[in-house]
Amino acid sequence: MLRIHIAIATIGRSALLRETIDLIARQTRPPDGVLVVAPSEEDFGTAGESAVRPELALSPKGLCRQRNRALDLLDGRADVVLFLDDDFVMAPDYLAAIEKLFVSDPGIAGITGNLVADGVRHGGFTADQALALIARDAPGLDPAIIPREALYGCNMALRMAHMQGLRFDEALPLYGWQEDIDLTMQLARRGRLISSGLVTGVHLGVRGGRTSGRRLGYSQVANIVYLLRKGTIPRWLAQRLFLQNLAANLLRTPFPEPHIDRAGRLAGNLRALADLALGRIDPRKIEHM
Repeated sequence: MLRIHIAIATIGRSALLRETIDLIARQTRPPDGVLVVAPSEEDFGTAGESAVRPELALSPKGLCRQRNRALDLLDGRADVVLFLDDDFVMAPDYLAAIEKLFVSDPGIAGITGNLVADGVRHGGFTADQALALIARDAPGLDPAIIPREALYGCNMALRMAHMQGLRFDEALPLYGWQEDIDLTMQLARRGRLISSGLVTGVHLGVRGGRTSGRRLGYSQVANIVYLLRKGTIPRWLAQRLFLQNLAANLLRTPFPEPHIDRAGRLAGNLRALADLALGRIDPRKIEHM
């Protein structure tokens, strides 16, 4: 049997974190451990009182830093680390499904779920809505195993035997936009990446605790340039992300969605483009914006 540990990086969303932690108890195959990494004790809230009894650890702020802290703490203790966002609700058989897939093929290095729904695209879901969506729609998802070039960071299970020497890039600070692409494109050189409807859940897409619009807008340009230079994002994907985000921010700034700071994102895009033209673009600048 594989040792499967869940790792959750969080900041500023203690009530949501507790709700997510409590829902882990619904798994038909319990995790061998749950580790929560946050910058301060206040970020944990009452998560430590959950029946799941998570381990709590502190780390400097930043998704990549916090996830690296989890990898360091779980090295030698876990065969598989499942990284979940603090607003991801798993289908009840999620852990059982990834265990079965990893055991069936030792060449599988990473797995991500085919989501029932992603609240990032729909303004967010509540946990109750997520549970209802899972009960209604999860049984109808295609169980086919699909090869992936990269994994979606809100839910990605990584085989630790393939992760030796690999860590999240801490030059992508705070929210770490596209850190999942950067890491898992490298992981794909060591083993297969897959997704399947057998592995699923709902990403609530809850706002709050995330990077400001201006910072995210800067990252939408700076992180792409950085990863292109590093060679961990395909040029076609970099171009698509850049054009889609810039176009969306330009077109929607006059009539923004209630839950998105389009003006801030556009301002960040433009500042990053100016820095690119001047030869001084750097993803780490958002830590001082």
